[in-house]
Amino acid sequence: MIIRELNIEDYDSLIELFLQTPGITVRDADSKESTKKYLLRNPNLNFVATVNSEIIGCVMCGHDGRRGYLQHLIVKPKHQKKGIGQKLFEKCITNLKSIAIHKTHIFVFKDNNQANSFWMKQGWEIRDEINMYSYNETNNKNV
Repeated sequence: MIIRELNIEDYDSLIELFLQTPGITVRDADSKESTKKYLLRNPNLNFVATVNSEIIGCVMCGHDGRRGYLQHLIVKPKHQKKGIGQKLFEKCITNLKSIAIHKTHIFVFKDNNQANSFWMKQGWEIRDEINMYSYNETNNKNV
């Protein structure tokens, strides 16, 4: 298994992985153009795990200058429970630390039991003292 930086040429395989993964929602924000902008804005923070050139896992990571944010940590089911997810997010955490970002968040759907269990086992803390609010300036609920 090889972990390497995610690049825009991986887009079609990445979206295929998203669509095949329960608990992952693909939105308009996951378009190729949006993904390209995200990767350019967040260099050295987005990674894929490959076996024989096949993408078997990924993590997307960005920051706002103060906090890191993980999105779409995915490992194909037949490759789970081998530490790949942990290696992927640790690569993000290490690279965030190198740019002096020491706190990272991830948003997980409440009903995604597998993901919630994973993050708790990794030592991440669920937050109950804050509420997340979203504002959508369009009528498109899939933004």
